[in-house]
Amino acid sequence: MSTPTKLGTKPGTKSPLKTVAMPIGPRTAGVLALASLAGLMMLCWPLLLDAEPGQRVEPPFVFLALLTLVIVVVLAEMGEGGMDARVLAVLGVLSAINAVLRGFGAGTAGIEMVFFLLVLGGRVFGAGFGFALGCTSMFASALLTAGVGPWLPFQMICAAWVGMFAGLLPRRVTGRAEVAMLVVYAVVAAYLYGMLMNLSFWPFTLGIVVPEHEGSLAYVAGAPVLDNAHRFLVYTLLTSTGGWDTGRAITTAVAIVVLGPAILTTLRRAARRAVVTAGEPVRAG
Repeated sequence: MSTPTKLGTKPGTKSPLKTVAMPIGPRTAGVLALASLAGLMMLCWPLLLDAEPGQRVEPPFVFLALLTLVIVVVLAEMGEGGMDARVLAVLGVLSAINAVLRGFGAGTAGIEMVFFLLVLGGRVFGAGFGFALGCTSMFASALLTAGVGPWLPFQMICAAWVGMFAGLLPRRVTGRAEVAMLVVYAVVAAYLYGMLMNLSFWPFTLGIVVPEHEGSLAYVAGAPVLDNAHRFLVYTLLTSTGGWDTGRAITTAVAIVVLGPAILTTLRRAARRAVVTAGEPVRAG
């Protein structure tokens, strides 16, 4: 099994240390890409459905089981690529903290304390770790708050994307510019997360068997993709963008500005202890 690596920079440069807690090789990258594509298709399937208007369409519950299986396979593949006990311990601690933090707000009035730590964790430890942290954070918080349901796999894959893409942000950005970059990313990610979660249940919220009529925001089976997409965007703007999504974006942005620099320093200090440099002997303690 390969060991996690820590890539430094040439002497005299000011680029930050790049920590790779869970290395992503070509095979793991392919699995991640396929899992992301599968998750996106499971979210967007209603827009591509070929059915007659007014025809009853049942939710694809098999998709939920398949998505859960995909996530498990991805995490297993990433673990096989190199995740020792120290990295696993850090992942467990951050997931537990996120699960507790989520209980304080749980999305009420848009107060969501999970995403700022998810963004910072992905930023420090890399894309693979961010993907895993998003999955485990949502799963742990669901168990803690009795929030297990058909929405959980979608929450896990969407949160995994938030952590993964945070790990893919440019590494050479440092200092205040780094905090500003993370704030912008967090705001965009907060709105996209809300939009994708809306898409996962929107076809079944307002009904899918009502006839199409002027001003309706309901999903119409068999209608043109652009028509359903327009209804969905209007539905999202009216129901969540001005409330939960904006609250999530503000909460995450403020947390990153206020707590970000200190937490980034703490996580990077933990990364130096948790991540093994290639060729470095593992010492007890």
